[in-house]
Amino acid sequence: MVPVEIWPGVPATLVIGYHTAVRILNDPQHFSYDPRIWQESVPADLPIMPMIEWRPNALRTNGNTAEHRRYRTATNDALAGVDQHALRPMVAKLAGPLINSFCADGSADLLGQYILPLVFSVLNEMIGCPPEIGQQVAQASAALFEGAENATVNAMLDAALLQLTRLRRAEPGDDMTTRMLRHSADLSDTEMVHQLVTCYSAGIEIPQNLIANTLLLMLTDPRFVGENVGFAPPTTTALDEILATDPPLANYCVTYPQQPILIDNVWLPAHQPVITSIAACNNSPELNTGDYQNNGWNLAWGAGPHACPAGARSAAYVIAHEGIDQLLDTLPELRLAVPARDLVWRPGPFHRALSALPVVFPPSPPIRMAGKDQRL
Repeated sequence: MVPVEIWPGVPATLVIGYHTAVRILNDPQHFSYDPRIWQESVPADLPIMPMIEWRPNALRTNGNTAEHRRYRTATNDALAGVDQHALRPMVAKLAGPLINSFCADGSADLLGQYILPLVFSVLNEMIGCPPEIGQQVAQASAALFEGAENATVNAMLDAALLQLTRLRRAEPGDDMTTRMLRHSADLSDTEMVHQLVTCYSAGIEIPQNLIANTLLLMLTDPRFVGENVGFAPPTTTALDEILATDPPLANYCVTYPQQPILIDNVWLPAHQPVITSIAACNNSPELNTGDYQNNGWNLAWGAGPHACPAGARSAAYVIAHEGIDQLLDTLPELRLAVPARDLVWRPGPFHRALSALPVVFPPSPPIRMAGKDQRL
């Protein structure tokens, strides 16, 4: 464990040991996810506050409370209604027009022209959000991770998600928002807004970074270049490796000791943030052997009662897998437009995210839309 500042003058502890992190994340009796006591001790306008402040949702209530179970069950049941078999053709359907928009140009910024709009469109379909409301949410979600001014971020999110909540109360559909509204948890409009904050912030940022980081590996590592090895490993191999070695959120899973506590001969102060360095823990030599296939040990999805729900993990993996395959099957000669060392990463204490992913390729004619598989 390492003493750090989560922001200048705001102390925290960063956990870099895998087994220590697992112990903390599975101990809601001593480590709470509720930050309200800590919040009272720091400036309210802390730029990173929208990412860690208390909200009435599963992520920001402690894991051994009835509140947490109520919020978590509503979200899990809404996710359970997502047809995982229909998700892959949905991604394919939405990927085709995006690829067609740049395939004849011979170059593109994959992040801005393909990855983000693809993830955003799929998530809107799952949540039941029309594009005009979704665009407002996307702008607010980006500002959330960039550390924009608190009041601005919260106002943007609250307005857009309240509009979505009221729309689905009036016009129900086969979507996550409707299922949460109809759930026995009987969520209020305010509670709905804060459940949807988590759905959107995690549902955009994590798959987006997972796709971009995996593509970067596949475009730069000789193992994934078929002409060098005969047959390149499948996309799942790259995804599993990235989840372990370069996860979409490098540091997160913020907990707060409920009282001073001694962990690994280190006293952790009560109510001071304890942040898990997912990247450091996953790469810890105590367990990382370099075998990443189907690794169930990585902390990219968190651990304990606040771990990413199984339905969300499965959806994110399918979106990433199909999104990458659609792109590389259509443009197999894709390569980076600049040396990997010249790529720019977005600043921020939590995410591991590229600012852009510029690529070049031989210009290709548009692909035809043909049912589940859009490729010619």
